[in-house]
Amino acid sequence: MTSLIGPAPAARSQRARHESAASTVSVLCCPAYLGSSATQPAPEPFFTTRRRHEQACTERDLRCPHRRPLDRSRSGDHRLVEGSRRRDHAVLTVQAAYDTRNAYLRLQWKTKGAWPGVEYPYYRFDGKEWKAYGGPRLKQEVRDGKQPAIYEDRVSIMLDDGKVPLFAEQGCWLTCHDGERDTRGQASSEEVAANPLLAAIKKTDVRKYLPATRTDPSDWKTGKPLAEIERLKAAGGFVDLIQWRAHRSNPVGMADDGYVLEYRNFDAGKNPFASNLDKETKQPKFMFDAAKAGAKAVTAEQVFKKEHLLVQGGNAAPFDAGAGWKEGDMLPQYVLSAAQASGSAADNKASGSWQDGVWTVVIIRPLGLASSDDKALAEGGVYNVGFAVHDDNVTSRAHYVPLPTTRGIGAKAKIEAVKLP
Repeated sequence: MTSLIGPAPAARSQRARHESAASTVSVLCCPAYLGSSATQPAPEPFFTTRRRHEQACTERDLRCPHRRPLDRSRSGDHRLVEGSRRRDHAVLTVQAAYDTRNAYLRLQWKTKGAWPGVEYPYYRFDGKEWKAYGGPRLKQEVRDGKQPAIYEDRVSIMLDDGKVPLFAEQGCWLTCHDGERDTRGQASSEEVAANPLLAAIKKTDVRKYLPATRTDPSDWKTGKPLAEIERLKAAGGFVDLIQWRAHRSNPVGMADDGYVLEYRNFDAGKNPFASNLDKETKQPKFMFDAAKAGAKAVTAEQVFKKEHLLVQGGNAAPFDAGAGWKEGDMLPQYVLSAAQASGSAADNKASGSWQDGVWTVVIIRPLGLASSDDKALAEGGVYNVGFAVHDDNVTSRAHYVPLPTTRGIGAKAKIEAVKLP
């Protein structure tokens, strides 16, 4: 298991080769929403074009290189306040390399908090039932002070091989639209249930999608027929989505694999993480093995003190409803397993460590993947890429993104992967 103090030995040797060979590129990431803070109380519309991003940067942060010239008579002075926790951008440092088998990305960024975001919401026993405890900062109960802010740090990569119209110009913003979670006009559960496309793919909310999957690109309700969406996918009209998660994938040395088309989908197969709630009994599936973890559960007072992970084949034991549960006992919402990860969903390996306030993450992806839900990387290829950083107990729209850029595998690009010996 990968710990916070450093990567596993095999990943450490790959990291050393990578760092010594690859050049470094830094990209400045700004919030993917209008407003100056991930903790703002109300949803605002997404940027949908580079122009809107430049305008918002003009109004928000004098140091953003994406901004247009500042008109002080209209905007005033919006520089950051030194010493405050508000941060209007994040610097993501990127290194890229490859060898005959794999492509490597090394990503670094400084976190807002004084600790790594390795926690994830729990299930808490209230004396009768197991109920969700904690959540991301934009969750209404967290904004209202009824639940604590608990969520994992995350870094994501979107990858396009030139087959998705406008991705090279708009990057990740191409997938973000009003109606999605935590956005202006967030769709209600009734609206989602009544939508033919989302009902057909059995979804209960609106998430990222590409405009080509809607008859009206700006209206999530106007989904095209599934047969047409399948034709888009077969033609490569989707973007790959690789996500490294500090709680749900890093401890088992992986980054999950997905794609965005009509929805934000996972690849075929099984992820390295699975829900820890039994849908029938409404009880957890696993608890901590007290002999290995020191106790069968954790309490709210222990949150953020260390990593609290349930790992099958490690510290997890089958849940025992008669184990004498007390009010306040808590168990993680997900159980992890590298052994059970399978198929295209299990393509990516990863290693992350946090030291002195900085995450260092290495993501390893095989070259030449052939699954229908993957973008295949190959020597000589140039790809459009978008990055996103979720930091300080946030998810959904509350993330930092740079303008889209390019990644070359032994080819000229803004981010050039060098070949390892």
